[in-house]
Amino acid sequence: MTDTALHAWSARELAAAVAARDVSAVEVMRAHLARIEEFEGRIAAFVSLLPESESLAMAEQADRAVARGDRLGVLHGLPTGVKDLMDVAGLPTSQGSAAYASEPPATRDSVLAEHLRRAGALIIGKTNTPEIGLGTLTFNPVRGVCRNPWDLSRHAGGSSGGAAAAVAAGMLPIADGSDSGGSIRYPSSFCNTVGLRPTPGMVPSGRTGNGWDPHGVAGPMARDSRDAALMLAGIAGHDRRWPISWVDEPRALADLDEIDLSGLRLGWSPDVWGLPIDREVRRVLADARRRLESAGVVVIDVEPDLDGADEAWQAIEMFGFAGDARPRFAEGRTGFRDDYLRNVQEGFDLSATELMDALAHRTELFRRTAAVLQEVDAIVYPATPVAAPPAEVEWVAEVDGVAFDRYFLWQRAACRLTVTGHPVLATPAGFTQGGLPVGMQLVGASRRDARLLAIGAAIESALGLVGAAPTAIRA
Repeated sequence: MTDTALHAWSARELAAAVAARDVSAVEVMRAHLARIEEFEGRIAAFVSLLPESESLAMAEQADRAVARGDRLGVLHGLPTGVKDLMDVAGLPTSQGSAAYASEPPATRDSVLAEHLRRAGALIIGKTNTPEIGLGTLTFNPVRGVCRNPWDLSRHAGGSSGGAAAAVAAGMLPIADGSDSGGSIRYPSSFCNTVGLRPTPGMVPSGRTGNGWDPHGVAGPMARDSRDAALMLAGIAGHDRRWPISWVDEPRALADLDEIDLSGLRLGWSPDVWGLPIDREVRRVLADARRRLESAGVVVIDVEPDLDGADEAWQAIEMFGFAGDARPRFAEGRTGFRDDYLRNVQEGFDLSATELMDALAHRTELFRRTAAVLQEVDAIVYPATPVAAPPAEVEWVAEVDGVAFDRYFLWQRAACRLTVTGHPVLATPAGFTQGGLPVGMQLVGASRRDARLLAIGAAIESALGLVGAAPTAIRA
C-alpha cells in the first residue's frame, strides 16, 4: 500500500490492510512494540504493558480470525492502550495514585475495555494519567511525568496525557481518553493530535458510580478526525448497564460524509467568553482563521453566553469527586494528593441549593449553545490558553498576566464547554514560533458527533497539520 513505516499508517489504513491480509496483525503489533521500545523511556506514556509474547499472541489470534473469514470489528488488529483509570483484565489499575500503586492485576474488563475488545482492538497496556485523572497535566508518583513528543522538556497534557503522547509518537494508532474538564482536549492540543469529547451517553465507560451523569465522558483520541471516527464506531453503542447510552448503530459512525468547506459557517470566539489567552496562541488561531476563510469557509464572530459556566462546572465536578471518594475512603485508602482531598471536601460541603443551581444552569447553558448552533455549523474556540507548559510545573499559574491559585482555573477554556453538554472536538490549529502545537476546539450540535468529526476532517485537510512527525523524536 505504501512505503511508509507501519507505525505511521493511519488507523483506517491499518485496519483495512489487516482485514484484506495485505499486512498481518502480527506485523502491525511488532511495528508498534518497536516504537514503544525506542521511545517509551523518554516519554513515559504507559504505566504498564503486557509482556511482548502476550501482545504477539493476541495479534496471532487476530490473524487467525481473518483467515477464518470471521466478521471483523472496526478496530480489528489495532494495538491500543486504555487510560489507567479503567480496568483491563490482566493489568493493574494504579489510577496514578500512591493509594493504588501496589494493586494486583484486574480480574475483569471495564465496560470500555469490553467494547474495545468486541471491536477487535488489541489492548497492550495502560496509558499514563495524573492521580484519579486530576487536572490537565500528567504527573504522578507511580510513573512520573508524561513528556511531550514535540518537546521532551514539556508536558504532554492530561489527564489523558499518556494516550495523546502514545498516539503522537506512533506508539499506538488510537487510544481512549476521558474528559470532564479538558482531559481529552488539552493533551490533544498539546500533542498535535485529535480528540473528541462526545455527546454524553454516546460512549458507555462504566467508570463512575453515577451512571446518569453527563459530566465526565469517555472518547476517542487519534491522529485525525477520520481515525477518531473509526475508534468512536468501536467504543460507542447502547449498553444495558449504562442508562444514558443511546447509539444503536455505532459501526456507521466510521463512515464520515465529505464536507465542502465552501459555504461552511463557523462561529468564532477568540477567548471562550473573556478568558486570558496567550498572545502566541491568539496569533496561531488568527492565522488558522485566515487560512480557512481563504478555503471558502464563512467565519462569523460570535461570543456565546457562557456566564455562570465556571460556577456550574465547579459545583458538579466537586460533587463528583465527593461521590468518587466515598468507596475509596471506606476501603481505608490513604496517600492521596492534597488537591484531590480539597476537591472531595468541597464536594461534601456543597449545599443542596448550590447543586440544584448548578444543574439548572447546566441546562440553560445547553439551550444557549443549541440556539447559537442553529445559525452556524460549529463554534470554534481556542483549545488551550497556552501551548504545552514546562514539564516541571503542576499547573499553569499565570496566563497573559492573570494569576491562578488552583489547578483547574487554567482549564476553563475546556470546563466552560463541558457544561454546555455538546460534543467538542479538539483538532490542530498550528504551531508556535518555537514549534509547539496549538489546537482549536469545535463545538457541534448534540448527538451529531459524526457531522462534527466530518467538519473536523475537512478543516484538517485544509490546514494540513495532522500526521506530522513530532520534532523531538523524528527519525
